[in-house]
Amino acid sequence: MPSIPAEPRLLNRVHEMIQLKHLSKATEKSYVRWIKDYIRFSGTQHPATMGQKEVTQFLSYLATKRKVAPSTQNQALAALLFLY
Repeated sequence: MPSIPAEPRLLNRVHEMIQLKHLSKATEKSYVRWIKDYIRFSGTQHPATMGQKEVTQFLSYLATKRKVAPSTQNQALAALLFLY
């Protein structure tokens, strides 16, 4: 029986989509970092099991606990919008 190829892992799919959309390497690096931070923040839950509530919690955490600048928070939001 032939084996069924596994679906690419999440970050591999992110890399592929970034390349498909011809985004810069800097954007790719930034988005991947924010996505990893988001996953770590969520206790390593898969993003497919999360949604608006978790995104809002993460962005609030960035603003209140990490005290990031609004532009940095917007960059994190852009990465998560790209992810979803």
